[in-house]
Amino acid sequence: MRAIVTAGPTLEPIDPVRFLSNRSSGQQGYAIAGALAAEGFEVILVSGPTALPDVPGVHMVRIETALGMMAAVEAALPADVFVAVAAVADWRPAKISSIKLKLDKSAMESLDLVENPDILKTIAHLPRSERPGLVVGFAAETHDVARLAREKRLRKGCDWIVANDVSGDVMGGAENAALLITPDAEDHFARAAKSEIAAQLADRIAAAVKGACESS
Repeated sequence: MRAIVTAGPTLEPIDPVRFLSNRSSGQQGYAIAGALAAEGFEVILVSGPTALPDVPGVHMVRIETALGMMAAVEAALPADVFVAVAAVADWRPAKISSIKLKLDKSAMESLDLVENPDILKTIAHLPRSERPGLVVGFAAETHDVARLAREKRLRKGCDWIVANDVSGDVMGGAENAALLITPDAEDHFARAAKSEIAAQLADRIAAAVKGACESS
């Protein structure tokens, strides 16, 4: 069984010293990659810039930008499972300045942004012969967490989605709580260490993939 996991933020350069990014530490994605490896999966972890060490037993692919992450995920296919944990920047500068931009209000106000590729949606909508059998997305929300996650699952076309409330100390913190939303059920994972959340999710994934293999 082969799993691709994305983790961490992406970093979208504006000029040689500035960039667009977010507060994701990558801890949850790294923990999920490790937990899937413990379940017997061959795991490819596509990681944005983090301060975390490599995960033992996991093939690491380190990238910086959303475009780099998209290319790395496509290169890692085929896979049985795709778990999109990374907090991918929605936008990137249309043009990267080769020199440091000086403090100029007009320059900042005219910063032209373009939309990054939607990695989760792209993988979820691959032809059946290329699509991983189980595609799992993540929804990091600060309000109306369950409703927005349900809507995101349908909009992106993923099989499962894991919702977490990031209004507190989750991003960058050591603990998380999650709501696993599938087409048939919703299961709460109580606040615990991110490694424990990862173990619970990996156990569900392994059971689902093994069950699908046996039925086929």
